[in-house]
Amino acid sequence: MKSLGKKIRLLRHQNGWSQEDVAKRLDISIPAFSKIETGITDINLSRLQQIAKLFDMTVVQLLNFNDADEQKKYNSDLEAANKKLQERNNEVIELQKKVIELYEELRKLYPK
Repeated sequence: MKSLGKKIRLLRHQNGWSQEDVAKRLDISIPAFSKIETGITDINLSRLQQIAKLFDMTVVQLLNFNDADEQKKYNSDLEAANKKLQERNNEVIELQKKVIELYEELRKLYPK
């Protein structure tokens, strides 16, 4: 829930709204809205729909929303993981080649 709360806070800031502004629009108290943003309280589906509508989004868009910096970090982490995976893949290929070479040498030394 903390991740969703961060998204809601970011959207609120992007719209230039205070917690009080959003709480009034949702017809809840400021402390109740604060708990949503901090992830202290769980959000039921009807409240989630209400929040999504407030930001002119669908629930799916709200749940999948990422800010640009977060997306850049995700892409960077993904790229680094892919690079590491490729390096490991290359290491495995080299080890496979060595195993094949050793097998061939053993076959020459100990023919049937």
